[in-house]
Amino acid sequence: MTRSQLTHEDKAFLSTYDPATYERPAVTVDLVILTILDDRLVLLLVQRNEPPYRKKWALPGGFVRVGNGKSSRGEDLLEAAQRELSEETGLPTDDILLAQIGAFGAPMRDPRMRVVSIAYAALVRPTLAPFIQAGGDAARTEWTALNDAMKMPLAFDHPEIASKALQWLRDQLVRSSIARSLLPPTFSIAELRRVHEAILDVSIDPGNFRKRFLRMIDDSVIEQAPGRRITASKPASVYRFVDTGRS
Repeated sequence: MTRSQLTHEDKAFLSTYDPATYERPAVTVDLVILTILDDRLVLLLVQRNEPPYRKKWALPGGFVRVGNGKSSRGEDLLEAAQRELSEETGLPTDDILLAQIGAFGAPMRDPRMRVVSIAYAALVRPTLAPFIQAGGDAARTEWTALNDAMKMPLAFDHPEIASKALQWLRDQLVRSSIARSLLPPTFSIAELRRVHEAILDVSIDPGNFRKRFLRMIDDSVIEQAPGRRITASKPASVYRFVDTGRS
């Protein structure tokens, strides 16, 4: 409902309403930034530069900017996630898939106060990974295998958030073309198979994967692209996802 749809009764009520009547939790966004390096699914961690959990590893993120509740409402959640992604990595956000994966609001998840976090997964093409630059309150950044990160004593409830992101990514892999966000514009069958293997953490028989790949072509999910990929044995055909919009 927009303000123009408010009734006279609503407007009269709001003219005297005090937002401070109710306690309000702070809201943050946390980013699970993922890519594939050396055929492994890796997660970007930042080392915190200030308390709480100073020097501990954590997910990038920060507080959503809010206003006074009346004349200013601050920023949208996605806007906050995009801002934090840019500030914490130095990367442009226009070619990075950002998807909301859940809300985390356990009362004691943050020792400072009641904080509700909205978590986003961010999928970064491997070619962009070397250009990450630590920013915000991060002392440094590091790519860590996701399976290892979930076992680390990360700050806050970040192992739980990372685990949720992995489950989301695996679910999306079988129902969408989300792998395109972790591949170059054109790719070989073997390159796509390795992305699936990295996300699922299993070895996939090349013959069985080729059958799945051919079904994706039949379903117009993938199409052959111009050019060839030079390999150790012989040049391989390259393919691309059919441009029907992002996953």
